[in-house]
Amino acid sequence: MLGRKLAFCALGLILFAGPATAQSYPAKPIKLIVPFPPGGPIDTMARFMAQPLSARLGQSIVIENRPGGGATLGTRSVAAAEPDGYTLLFGSSGSLAVAPALYSNLDYDPVASFTPVATFSILQQLMVVRPDIPVRSVAEFIAYAKARSGKLNHGASVATPPHLMSVLFKVEAGIDSTFVPYKGSAPAVTDLLGGATHWTIDGLPILAPLAKEGKLRALAVASTQRWGEMPELPTMAEIGFPDVARDAWTGVVAPAGTPAAVVDRLNASINAGLVGEDVKDALARLGALPKASSPADFAAFIKSEMPKWAYAVRLAGAKVD
Repeated sequence: MLGRKLAFCALGLILFAGPATAQSYPAKPIKLIVPFPPGGPIDTMARFMAQPLSARLGQSIVIENRPGGGATLGTRSVAAAEPDGYTLLFGSSGSLAVAPALYSNLDYDPVASFTPVATFSILQQLMVVRPDIPVRSVAEFIAYAKARSGKLNHGASVATPPHLMSVLFKVEAGIDSTFVPYKGSAPAVTDLLGGATHWTIDGLPILAPLAKEGKLRALAVASTQRWGEMPELPTMAEIGFPDVARDAWTGVVAPAGTPAAVVDRLNASINAGLVGEDVKDALARLGALPKASSPADFAAFIKSEMPKWAYAVRLAGAKVD
């Protein structure tokens, strides 16, 4: 009899403690892991998100950059963290959709190892050529490339969305262009400007200013939506290349097992921040669009993105042991 009373009391304490814990969250600063170096577009977006999120939660959001391993080192650390809502990952298409197909010995699962919290942004990509190449459209470029089969080349950072999207474009367009690997977007674009390569697909933040200045010529938005600052540019989907119209993206995930009440509070706070004009303007300056979602929507989105990027990885023949 005494044992039953003790068990009942313990159950009551658990039931009582659960809501109290959720209601008191967050009681201390939250660590947001960014698996990229400081100063890049992903890191900058994480900081855009952190400020309004901190204000809504009433706690500091501490950004911790953990680059390395193609964004897998920082991602892995969050997968192994305590699922209490105090360690979060600012994830992306690279770490949560590309890496699982790229790394043969990845020791985290983008679905099983995390609890999706909220999407944050869509990162649009641009297809550009050197201005000395006499083409004004994607169709003209394809004809130009086919007439010079094997003589053109293009560059991007290896196994990134720009690299994979350029592979998809080559396959769908039926052109022969040599891929030149780089360790980042900056050196790839420097060589494009210098005449070492002929064309590329990469993010709006690095290519759009150069296109506006006439240093590069934009042919299309390799995205699902037109870009507001150059509305005349068609999307790849509109001109017959729907598989190339892929957006890179960012979002927040927590370790698997994070309490639903904590996830819901974080989700509501992140989505509320996306409504602010300051965040929208900040994202627009990076060529990104805000994207709100529920945790369930984000979970379904990640699952749908994985096979798409895995297909591109197979086409590129990219693999890391």
